[in-house]
Amino acid sequence: MPGWIPETTRLRNTRWTLSARHVLVLAAVLMIGLGWAGCAVIRARPGPIPDTRPTTLTTGSPVTQPAKPPTTPPATLVVHVAGKVHRPGLVRAPTGSRVADALSLAGGPLRGVDLSSLNLARQLTDGEQIVVGLPAQPTGTATPDGAQPPTTPLNLNTATAPQLDALPGVGPVLAQRIIDYRTQNGPFTTVDQLQEVPGVGPKKFDSLKPHVRI
Repeated sequence: MPGWIPETTRLRNTRWTLSARHVLVLAAVLMIGLGWAGCAVIRARPGPIPDTRPTTLTTGSPVTQPAKPPTTPPATLVVHVAGKVHRPGLVRAPTGSRVADALSLAGGPLRGVDLSSLNLARQLTDGEQIVVGLPAQPTGTATPDGAQPPTTPLNLNTATAPQLDALPGVGPVLAQRIIDYRTQNGPFTTVDQLQEVPGVGPKKFDSLKPHVRI
């Protein structure tokens, strides 16, 4: 048959043409393929491996202790003013006040009261008692040096200088040293702390210990 053309010859002579729509489709497919390949590469990148080893403390390395909060003194002191004042009783004074301030808050001393036994410039201690114009030596059994100790043990944190002076072996100088130590270092926490006062040796402390308390 002269009109018959082999199939291979027909395909060889066929011209392939691409329209603009075909080009856009191919470009879109190519972009999607490239994007997918890029995401696969990024996901395949190795990430950092967390350290799961237990933390050990090196022997000898300093360990920082938490700082202790500083002790804040009370903003207001409560003092008992007794004796020959116009308004005896409890008074409240700001921290750093003096004995003279406590007497003023109590209305001041009565007329004619001798204040020479009080240290008016001494700073107040919270909870102490100030006795104005009363005998410093209570009745009791006299000691060999002539002093009369109190019938009950004195509180080292509230005792006045005249009350301490009445203790066996304590004179005005040592009594003031005890007051000064209490003012500078704060209230006594133990009776044994009395040995830190200058002039209180082991022998004197043994004689004072039964007569004082905290």
